[in-house]
Amino acid sequence: MANKLIGEMDLHKRISNIFAARNIITAKDALSMTEFELMELLDVGMKEIQSAVRLISEAASPPCLSARSLLEQKVENEHLSGHLPTHLKGLDSALCGGIPFGVLTELVGPPGIGKSQFCMKLALSASFPKAYGGLDGRVIYIDVESKFSSRRVIEMGLKSFPEVFHLKGMAQEMAGRILVLRPTSLSDFTQSSIQELKESILKNQVKLLVIDSMTALLSGENKPGAQRQQHQLGWHISFLKSLAEFARIPIVVTNQVRSQNRDETSQYSFQAKLKDGFQEHTRTYDSHLVAALGINWAHAVTIRLVLESKSGQRIIKVAKSPMSPPLAFPFHITSAGISLLSDEGTELKGPGINNIHARGHSDMINFNGDCS
Repeated sequence: MANKLIGEMDLHKRISNIFAARNIITAKDALSMTEFELMELLDVGMKEIQSAVRLISEAASPPCLSARSLLEQKVENEHLSGHLPTHLKGLDSALCGGIPFGVLTELVGPPGIGKSQFCMKLALSASFPKAYGGLDGRVIYIDVESKFSSRRVIEMGLKSFPEVFHLKGMAQEMAGRILVLRPTSLSDFTQSSIQELKESILKNQVKLLVIDSMTALLSGENKPGAQRQQHQLGWHISFLKSLAEFARIPIVVTNQVRSQNRDETSQYSFQAKLKDGFQEHTRTYDSHLVAALGINWAHAVTIRLVLESKSGQRIIKVAKSPMSPPLAFPFHITSAGISLLSDEGTELKGPGINNIHARGHSDMINFNGDCS
């Protein structure tokens, strides 16, 4: 609750605007300062500061609830819960139906492994009629790296769901339900544009939000240092989590990887060095890989799916989930999209759960220029 947005609290509009103007966005930002520091920074009287701090504290500190009250709330909100099927039988079974509503789900993996393929298939599933296992809604697809392909989406639909896509006008209708935005950096995501996004989700019956990729949004910023990057990431984490809970839709975000070793702690694993005009395959390629957005982001997501390549075999791992043990499923990519080679997942134990591999990565198949 410390990351709850001040703009969504019941503060007077004038004082709320003053907080925003001084870049005090969350409850944690405000409550980390003394009343005298806030009075000096905001240039308002002590009485107003004390009133605002009291309201923020109450909003950030929800009352204790009994187990019975929590059970009653769950029963009341049962109709708001649900899942977006991935149409990967083993994965859907592990996740109790698919990608859950109301939380953040992350796809993390090296480039070319299939993250965008997975996202496009989800977008297709969300736009499908309910009679065919879809959500019968619109999708907002934030395509940061210009990897979204309408042709690829239609190809997946024709190959995966021919009984639907061969109906007259169905391919055009499904493609028309996926709204693609292409910002270049977090600067394009101002507070006003984010509010517009929130209103658009509610008005247009949006059933899925995809951000592909959050890492690319951050790397597009011209920042003086990592501290500003982490502040902006923290603000957007708070917004995405509150949006998922408020709109009760699945939000799927992709995350890239970086290498972590003694020589290069921040270089992406796929960046090979050049030596005498030839590509040198250094041990950076097979070094330990980690998710690029760091530990704060890892704590924010509810579901983490890791896509990796090990000895030429692609694998999707359920690395973090409150409803499933860590599981690994081998998969491949065909004209129909991602397909599991087996619906029986292999349970993972030990450090292999969080390790990310990118070996044998040169065998990626390219469909219409998209396989990332």
